[in-house]
Amino acid sequence: MSSEAHTSAEYIKHHLQNLTYGQLPDGTWGVAHTAAEAKEMGFWALNLDTFIMSLLLGAIFLFIFRSVAKSVVSGTPGGWQNFCEWAIEFVDSSVRGSFTAKNNMVAPLALTIFFWVFLLNLMDLIPIDYVPLIMSALGVPFFKVVPSTDPNATFGLAIGVFILVLYYSVKMKGVGGFLGELTMQPFGKWGMPVNLLLEGVNLIAKPISLALRLFGNMYAGEMIFILIALMGGAWAGASLTSATLFGSQLLLSLGWAIFHILIITLQAFIFMTLTVVYLDMAHQEHH
Repeated sequence: MSSEAHTSAEYIKHHLQNLTYGQLPDGTWGVAHTAAEAKEMGFWALNLDTFIMSLLLGAIFLFIFRSVAKSVVSGTPGGWQNFCEWAIEFVDSSVRGSFTAKNNMVAPLALTIFFWVFLLNLMDLIPIDYVPLIMSALGVPFFKVVPSTDPNATFGLAIGVFILVLYYSVKMKGVGGFLGELTMQPFGKWGMPVNLLLEGVNLIAKPISLALRLFGNMYAGEMIFILIALMGGAWAGASLTSATLFGSQLLLSLGWAIFHILIITLQAFIFMTLTVVYLDMAHQEHH
């Protein structure tokens, strides 16, 4: 895709463009076939690739864990049961270290967040051209296979966590207690405007930091994969005797993929841990 049909800039733009559904310039609703059409669709456009991949990966996670739960054996466990038991113990120990209140919902939520975000990130290890080539053959103009490189997905996850934080803040402290934290700390009643500004910014910063941290790391990782792939296109256009670019691409792709395994796992763990910490803060009453 990068040798003749696309210049380097076109190649990068193509791989960073989502499959977008919305209102076309002629007033009808459909899929955008150019980046300009997608941009003109505005706020109410839907990134179909992000939506489809997120639901698919979430369903895969639920299917695996539900299948293992229905076939648990008390004797020698199989490989999948071993893995799921290890995963549950790992998440449970992480929650116990970060969450000091009592809420039976937090550990299952943490497990879901960790593996869902991990699977979203894991798609970044699929070779950058495989899925776009398949989709292009099927007549689909764009398809981004990594949902966490779309800020709509990361902000959706973060806003979901934020709603839970607000819910438990009000549930555990009452409306008066929650508003009291926003208006009476840290400078008391005489510093109410400053308190509201500081605490309000601190509250709003939680979902924004969650979303942008995940998006920024995964977007940067995908961009590096795209730039490495461009080296293959440059090699294809050079003489066959010039193996430097080809060898460099292989080494860089392998090295970055191995390093990226750490990144995708770490980002999932950070998102899970911060979610648990924010919920713990929502359960604590400050005096």
